[in-house]
This record gives sequence, C-alpha cells and structure tokens, in this order.
Amino acid sequence: MKNPFKNNKKAFKIIIFFGLVSLLGDIIYEGARSINGQYLQILGANAAIVGLIAGLGEFIGYSLRFISGYFSDKTKAYWFFTILGYGLLISIPLLALTGLWQIAAFLIIIERIGKAVRNPARDTLMSQAAKDVGTGLGFAIHEFLDQIGALLGPILISLLFLILNNHFKDLIKYQYSYAILWIPYLLLMSILFIAYFSSKTSQKSSIEKSKIKEKLSSVFWSYVIFTFLTTLGFVNFLILGYHFKATHLLSDTQIPLFYAIAMIVDAIFALIIGKAYDLLKTKTRNENSGLLLLVIIPILTAFIPLFVFLNNFYFIILGVILWGIIMGTHETIMRAAIADITPLNKRGTGYGIFTGIYGLAALLGGTITGILYDYSLYWLIFFIVITQLLSILSFLFMRKKINKL
Repeated sequence: MKNPFKNNKKAFKIIIFFGLVSLLGDIIYEGARSINGQYLQILGANAAIVGLIAGLGEFIGYSLRFISGYFSDKTKAYWFFTILGYGLLISIPLLALTGLWQIAAFLIIIERIGKAVRNPARDTLMSQAAKDVGTGLGFAIHEFLDQIGALLGPILISLLFLILNNHFKDLIKYQYSYAILWIPYLLLMSILFIAYFSSKTSQKSSIEKSKIKEKLSSVFWSYVIFTFLTTLGFVNFLILGYHFKATHLLSDTQIPLFYAIAMIVDAIFALIIGKAYDLLKTKTRNENSGLLLLVIIPILTAFIPLFVFLNNFYFIILGVILWGIIMGTHETIMRAAIADITPLNKRGTGYGIFTGIYGLAALLGGTITGILYDYSLYWLIFFIVITQLLSILSFLFMRKKINKL
C-alpha cells in the first residue's frame, strides 16, 4: 500500500503548518476565553454586559462567515483573508494594555471577527491540500493539533496564575497572562507566512483551475439541513457543566477535568473517523459517500442526556466520552465533507454558509436547551430526541441523493 505522506509531501506539510497555526491560535484565544469573563468583571463590567459581549461576539463570529466566505471566493484572495483573520488575534495580547472594560470588550469582539474572516478561506486552502492525502485524514490531523492547543491554552494560563499568585494584584496577574500570549502570536504569524511562501505556487495553480463556474449541489443543501437539525439538539458543555455544578454531581475541580477528557476523546476520535471517512469513499468510489458516517451523530447525540442527567458518576463519564466523540465527528467529517461536495470556486461560500448555519443552530439550540433545563428535564430530553429523529429523516433523504450519484 502506498504511503500518501511520501507521495504528497507538500500537501502534508501544508496540513501540518495549518495544524500548528491552529494549535497556537487555540492557545491564544482558548487561554484568553478562560479568563475573559473574570477580567471584564475586574474592570467593572456587570454580568449582563459580560453575557451580552459573549453572545454578540459569537453571533458576529458566525454570521460574518457568510460574507467572508463569499468574498474569498469572489476575489480568490484566500491567503489574504486567512492572514488578515489570524492577524486580528493581536487583539488578545493587546488586552494586557487596557484598563477599561469597554476597550477590553471591543478587543474580545475583534478576536471573534478575526475568526469569522479567516475560517472559510483557511478551510478552503486546507481542503486543497487535504484532497491530496485524503480529506478525512487531512482535517483529522488538523483537528487533532487544534485540540492540543485548546488544552494547552487554559493550562498555560492556570500555571501562570499559580506562579504569580500572592505576588501581584488581580489586575496585574490578568494583564501578565494576556501579555505572555505575545509569544504564541508571533510564532503563529511566522509559521503562517512560512506556509504562505511554501504553498504559493501550488495553491495559485489550483485556484486558476477553479475558474469554471459551478453551483452548490442539492447534496450540499441536504447536508446543511441535516447539520442544522442535529446541531440544534446537541447539548452545549456549558449546560452540562451547569448541571454538574447545580446538582453537586461533580466538584469544581472535576468539571474542567471532565471537559479535558472530552477534548482528548475529540482529538483521538477525529483521527479514527477521518481515516474511516476516506476508506469509505475509496471503497464505494463515491466522493460523497463519506457523509454516510454522519448517521452516528444523531444516534449518539440522542443518548447523551440519558447518561449525563442520571445521578451516576460512571454514566456521566460515558456521556462525556460520547460528547467528545460527537465533537470529533463534527469538527472532522463535517468540515472534510464540504471539500468533497462543493466545487472549488464555491468552497469559501460553502464553508461560510455551513459554519453560519452551524452557529445559528448552536445559538438556538443552546437557548432552547437552557430554557427547557430550567423548566423540565423530561421536556429537554424530549426536545433532544425529537431533533435527532428529524435529523435522521433528513439523513435518509440525503442518502438517497448520494446513492443516485
């Protein structure tokens, strides 16, 4: 069996570059997100303002992807949008210089705008490289490195707080924590420019070949509907953490540990499901057939509340592991699939639409599950099960379209 990495060294190198960039990016913004709320409180913002900033940031971060995805396709300036988006991460270390919550809030929202600007363009560039080594495996490697950064960021901040504890006032400790993030930021931008100059020729060649105008397929739109329905009923870990705390099922120390477990499962399972995705495509000789693996998402999602809302420690562990598996599948197959079911000249638009709908579903789902949790756990479980049954129906409709290809 041929080694794809040996025959596609350039493509694999680009995937690793983007993986390292995402790893460093996650160290920056996931590290910052672990202390942003507390920092705003120290600067004088109340809970309502903090909630508004968080909600506004997420809304802008997802809704702008429609626009950035469209314009990255229109201009073919994928690298420009990618570099600009990552460049806006400078807002995070700049938080060390502010003493006003209004300025801090502005910088936090700028970081979310940066994510919206870069993601569709970056994933389009990633998809071109991933095509050469297997889209599933390519995005799985990226997700694996991304999750390492998501773990390292909060750990780095926690260690820094431990070192600075009792030596400085709270405000100074937070500002030092933001300042340390200059290091991963400068490394990130350096690697990003190395990646740009390393792939400039091959990416330009691929983009030139994409000038033939093609439309987004019916499979794509069926896939978007499926994604919306299954994500609508996927319980956010914020709700799980709230439940564990409110019911005293887990201690304050155990809750972040369980989240870390979910992130580790996410990273490992991403590699497994990514490889399975590529094998299924090869076996069936159908670029769209990898989507058939997505049936595991609604099935597993429906079981999560049955485990996590039981007053049993071991069932909670199982539920958290399932949550990590679902996240690994979301982040790997769902992104890889866009590369396979969209033409290159529409791929940025495809990623923009997909992530925008995904974000909308997460926003609506999070709001509904939060309201239902306060009202009745039975109604919450009913809502989750119903959304997953509907998503299975939409999956069956999508499968019919795939089988016709």
